Amino acid sequence: VAMTGGQPVEGAPSVGAIARQLLDEGVRRVAVVSDEPEKFERPSAVPAGVRVHHRDALDAVQKDMRRVEGVTAIVYEQTCAAEKRRRRKRGAFADPPKRVFINPLVCEGCGDCSTEANCVSIHPLETEFGRKRRIDQSSCNKDFSCLKGFCPSFVTVHGGAPRKPSPAAVPEHAFDSLPDPALPAAAPEWNVLIAGVGGTGVITVGAVLGMAAHLENKGASVFDMTGLSQKNGAVYSHLKIAADPAAAPAAGIGIGEADLLLGCDIVAATAPVAVRALEPGRTLAVLNTTVTPPPDFQMDADMKLDGGFLARGVADHVGADRAHRVEATRIALALTGDAIGANSFAVGYAFQAGGLPLSAAAIEKAIDINGVAVAFNIRAFRLGRLAAHDPAAIRALIPGAADAAAADDLDTAIARREEYLAAYRDRAYAARYRAVVDAARAAEARLGAGEAFAWAVARQAFRAMAIKDEYEVARLYTDGAFAREVAAAFEGDYTLRFHLAPPLLARRDPNTGRLRKREYGGWMLWAFRGLARLKGLRGGFWDPFGHTRERRAERRLRDRYLADVARLTAGLTAETHSVSTRIAALPERIRGFGHVKEKAMAEAEEARTRLFAELERGGAAAPRRAA
Repeated sequence: VAMTGGQPVEGAPSVGAIARQLLDEGVRRVAVVSDEPEKFERPSAVPAGVRVHHRDALDAVQKDMRRVEGVTAIVYEQTCAAEKRRRRKRGAFADPPKRVFINPLVCEGCGDCSTEANCVSIHPLETEFGRKRRIDQSSCNKDFSCLKGFCPSFVTVHGGAPRKPSPAAVPEHAFDSLPDPALPAAAPEWNVLIAGVGGTGVITVGAVLGMAAHLENKGASVFDMTGLSQKNGAVYSHLKIAADPAAAPAAGIGIGEADLLLGCDIVAATAPVAVRALEPGRTLAVLNTTVTPPPDFQMDADMKLDGGFLARGVADHVGADRAHRVEATRIALALTGDAIGANSFAVGYAFQAGGLPLSAAAIEKAIDINGVAVAFNIRAFRLGRLAAHDPAAIRALIPGAADAAAADDLDTAIARREEYLAAYRDRAYAARYRAVVDAARAAEARLGAGEAFAWAVARQAFRAMAIKDEYEVARLYTDGAFAREVAAAFEGDYTLRFHLAPPLLARRDPNTGRLRKREYGGWMLWAFRGLARLKGLRGGFWDPFGHTRERRAERRLRDRYLADVARLTAGLTAETHSVSTRIAALPERIRGFGHVKEKAMAEAEEARTRLFAELERGGAAAPRRAA
């Protein structure tokens, strides 16, 4: 039983009163768990015999309770994280000067931080070396549970503030040549379904467009469906604009009744509740294809987040000529300095595409009346118009667009990894990697079977060889890249603290048996610099870390994988190509550190056994048993 959205609780009972009532009703044992147990230190805070624990002890408390005969109860006390963020904005809740940052090169993308925190502020970060994680500072609730993820990539930044990107210089004359689009008629009514994520201003978009209709002496009704918006869920605003100001349109947009789908969030826009309102040949769709990770991502580290794929489904339904796709969030961030401008940008795009029966003057006046970041939102609206009218002009305005990363070709990927391994160890080690990949590539080329096997070997031989041991983690904190990342993300006077579980120093949790992480001060950078210089000890007799079970297992995995690839390469045929590629890709599953990696290794070992059995059968999968 919980109140999770900041709602008032009838009667406003205290934690102590709830515990006392439970005891009076015959509950055998009651415990209180809180993220701030110090609030209950005074004797009168809770009844005698009720123990108060920190939330970190919740699992231990539950295990203790299950040994008690009869009914037991745990009262968990904590302010909703989203409510904390709302109160902080109003200055009504303490805002600790502390933020979490993830070193992307150290991060393995295992998702253990999401397992520990289940926090929607943990976002994917797609990189040259695979999917990593980053913290969305704009939505972070400062719960800090993510720090429990068993990973040395987490750093806390104390003091300072997140650095907002500087907006690109957009000359005012860029909007001078914008033509007025052909506006649709609002007779008898024009139906706009606005789909987005709670907390990003979706409801405001509906209200602003409704006010614009009022300014043009049109009728308008807005029906908002907030649903689970408190939990980063989908929000829908049903806007109906009528030519007759006295008209009273029905509130909701029914099946096949949408004239415009304004998809501020592609996931919300392609949910069944939105798709059922679309009608082929009638609905115009404007879709923001920049994907905001849904909550499901926290449970599935490898969840596919392809906005283009989702948008193609809408295009197939309404018609390719009636579906407009644009990376509104990415463009708005680059050109306005804040991703929150994406919604106004999308409105401008929809207007210029002929999706709104309103004038630009009326929409801009409504933005002015709303009174929130007026100049910012008008600029975003005009940029959206420009994007619809002249996409090339928008691309020319985005900093670095002309110098975008090189195409993801195999030669470039191999060269980057070769240079990395040279810095990791030495040129000879990098040459060993190159030889393995070149052999795999040549064998596949002889078959004329594409590059899937070579890609798998190039990526996963690198992963197996670039073991993130203590020396490598130290190097990745001190080679300059991390310092540049932090400086780009934060400004002001700040200090860093590192959250680590050094294998030779960390103690084990008596309840879980796992190593405990501790917070270390900024002096760790000096220790990292010294440790990075000792990488020559790696794997040798004098390596103090190399004798641990984890490091020995990683070296065995590396050597066996390289032997497996040599075997696969030597026997590569058209029949074995598919299963050989799947075997070569197995290290992709082995991510993380400590117990997380150990579990992944065991799962990959089972998969390896199955796939090699399939290979022995000539590459054919075993027949399925009849049901």
